[in-house]
Amino acid sequence: MTHSGLAMVGLSVAALLVALWWQPHWLNQAERALFDWLRDRQVLMSWLPENTAERATAVDLNALPQSQAAVAQWLGRKYKVAPEPLAALVAEAHVLSKKSKLPPHLILAVMAIESNFHPYVQSQAGAQGLMQVVTGIHAQRYEAYGGKLAAFDPISNLRVGVGVLSDAIKLRGGSIEDGLKFYLGGYELTEDGGYVAKVLAEQALLDQVAAGVIVPVQ
Repeated sequence: MTHSGLAMVGLSVAALLVALWWQPHWLNQAERALFDWLRDRQVLMSWLPENTAERATAVDLNALPQSQAAVAQWLGRKYKVAPEPLAALVAEAHVLSKKSKLPPHLILAVMAIESNFHPYVQSQAGAQGLMQVVTGIHAQRYEAYGGKLAAFDPISNLRVGVGVLSDAIKLRGGSIEDGLKFYLGGYELTEDGGYVAKVLAEQALLDQVAAGVIVPVQ
């Protein structure tokens, strides 16, 4: 019985090795599952690399609808930013669009003009992140995300920025143009330096890209 049992184990191991040889992706999946199991239990953490993929603000383009993926790719080429993080921002802009009633491409256009999609930009006035929210003024809005340092988290900054923009448009009677001016400089702004025109022009380009039109990035 012992001999038969060992023989069965040997045959099972041999069959497993043949299967992994024919299907190498099974081995990759098994390794990933083992690493996740070890990380969850904090086993041998001194040498096991930390899994940071889940913290990355990035989305596979194949996970997006075709129009959204096209927008992410176009923005990536224009602003020289990797398309996967842009895909996450595009998807989030569409989610926020439903909540705020703002066009998703308007949200993306504001990010483009404000920061060129660089999440760590800071202006002399203290405006920070993708949407260039003045953190000192809107610090309370970041409390739900853990505090003002969340201004440098792309998704948190985007959500807060959309809230600020939405309130600005409502404050200006629902006018997107006047709301954008208020978002830029508040009551004291007298001249926007072409800011509103740039945002609306970018929005129009994104509308075309999403519709399948081939739009040059220059």
